[in-house]
Amino acid sequence: MMSGKRATRIRNPLLELVLARLREFFREPAAIFWTYGFPTVLALALGVAFSGGTVPKAIPIAVLSGLRQAERVQVLTQDPGLHVEAMTDQEAQRRFQGARIVLAVSGGDEARYQFDPTHPEAEAIRRRIDDRLQRAAGRLDSLVSSDDHIRSPGARYIDFLVPGLIGMNIMSSSLWGIGYALVEARKRKLLKRLAATPMKRSHFVGSFLIARMVFLVTEVATILAFALLVFDVRFQGSILAAALLSVTGAMAFAGLGLLASSRTTSTETVSGLMNLIMLPMFVLSGVFFSAAHFPDWMQVFIRPLPLTLLNDGLRAVINEGAGLADIAVPLGALAIGAVATLAAGLRWFRWT
Repeated sequence: MMSGKRATRIRNPLLELVLARLREFFREPAAIFWTYGFPTVLALALGVAFSGGTVPKAIPIAVLSGLRQAERVQVLTQDPGLHVEAMTDQEAQRRFQGARIVLAVSGGDEARYQFDPTHPEAEAIRRRIDDRLQRAAGRLDSLVSSDDHIRSPGARYIDFLVPGLIGMNIMSSSLWGIGYALVEARKRKLLKRLAATPMKRSHFVGSFLIARMVFLVTEVATILAFALLVFDVRFQGSILAAALLSVTGAMAFAGLGLLASSRTTSTETVSGLMNLIMLPMFVLSGVFFSAAHFPDWMQVFIRPLPLTLLNDGLRAVINEGAGLADIAVPLGALAIGAVATLAAGLRWFRWT
């Protein structure tokens, strides 16, 4: 029975804390851009740069001074994949220094090639040019050959790139969304004041994790929808497998963020710690190029990295049609990492 006083509605404290995290995020335009805008802009830029369209970009090469310079320019110009220029040795050296040519061939009686052997395309271009010149010199090929260019979904660079961008975004937003926000709250003495209230401490930390999962759904969906509409990137595998992998990966990185911020009182310090965690994985874990390019002895360290596990699993699901059984190893490893880092972070967490 009401006694004239308005009944007070009891609200769930965990729900209110989660809503506070969501409001805090959407009041920051920069946070919205880095979470949703940056990955799509990056996918667009790299997709356009490496998709190549129907006609690949011509490879710049030089033919150096000599008696056969004009002849070789004429022969090599017949290849539409080469952009051929006649120039002196000095000009070629300047072009090499500015990375404006990939290879130079001499213009004398002997075909001498100048190129950087560490350039990923140089050896293939050298063989391509030598093949043209040998045929022009009268070589006959007994085997007829032809080329078939692969353009099917799942086998293009953009198909390789999109899962890497999803993994990178999950890592970045999980680390910064947990680690930086907790240290900022500690720096403003907010943690100390909240710890003195009847609020359960588990509710406070749990609100960050729940809010992270809410953002995760929209982050992954935004990148996949953009990739499908703009580049026709098809989702080949199990949606459930991709969802579990994304959630487990996000929890693993959230655990690292919690661990990095558990006792840190300075935003500058936690920023350095999170960059120390992220930057090696940006380079090593196959975001923009395959981790297989690194030497075999480095693979022992690269394969167990959380971002490597997440990227490899996502590529298997999105591009190769993998199901839950196929990603059991990366999923299990990420789950173990999530439990270990979250447990350690909660144990060492300091409220003051």
